[in-house]
Amino acid sequence: MFLETLEKMRGLFGIILHCYCLMPNHFHLVIATPSGNLSRAMAWLQTTYTIRFNRKYRRSGHLFQGRYKAHLVEADNYGMELVRYIHLNPVRPRKKSDPVPVERMKSLEAYEWSSHGHYLGHARQAKPEVSTEWLGFWHGEMGAARREYRKFMKSAFGRQVVTPWGNLKGGLVLGGEKLWEKAKKLIRGTVAKENVRWTSRASLEAARRRIGRLIADEEDKRVRIWMRVELGGEAMTAIARELGYKDGSGIHRVVQRLNTRAEEDEALKKRVLQLRKAAGSE
Repeated sequence: MFLETLEKMRGLFGIILHCYCLMPNHFHLVIATPSGNLSRAMAWLQTTYTIRFNRKYRRSGHLFQGRYKAHLVEADNYGMELVRYIHLNPVRPRKKSDPVPVERMKSLEAYEWSSHGHYLGHARQAKPEVSTEWLGFWHGEMGAARREYRKFMKSAFGRQVVTPWGNLKGGLVLGGEKLWEKAKKLIRGTVAKENVRWTSRASLEAARRRIGRLIADEEDKRVRIWMRVELGGEAMTAIARELGYKDGSGIHRVVQRLNTRAEEDEALKKRVLQLRKAAGSE
């Protein structure tokens, strides 16, 4: 049920899933968010799964303890280590300084609740859809990449595997100094934006009224959907229900296609910029 919910989240929010591992009381995800919507996606995943879990087991209340932990990862430098560390979760000893027992190698191969099988090419679970892009870190050709990945995983047994989290900068960034400096600037900008947002409620309401008028005057259904999501910040699931789409992934595709078209179509690009300005988004 968790994997089904994860796949739904992946399609709904345009997430790229590179790696995952489910454990009895926690989970690990390595994901990319091209739409910059990590908070929304994770909130949806944890809330939706909690509701489904509670309904199935006739319980109520919270399921997850506190907010999820999120780290920004520089894939070129730490992707391989991170994938191995996460996939080894089911077989790694409790004491992190101990070597990974050689006899647990077969247990790793048999474990079906991670993307390890996807990387080897024989996943028992067809869903969720896992990107194989990071296999390129091992080799440019898929077959060779899978063989090199298997060797890389096998080499971890019988020795201590050092956690990559020891290299975290500021408790946030797993990467080099350039990424760390960029992250600090983004954080400062985010804090500033949040302060502005909370001190301009009246302006926000006025902007929403402007957007409502713009949507009412727009004849193109696709543009109206784009405006509601991009300018109005409406939930794609809510729009999908209203317009008769199966789920929010259809709305997401409409928005993404229009954004892609706007990069190539000068007239549409100009129209998008005009709408943003009229809505007060720029």
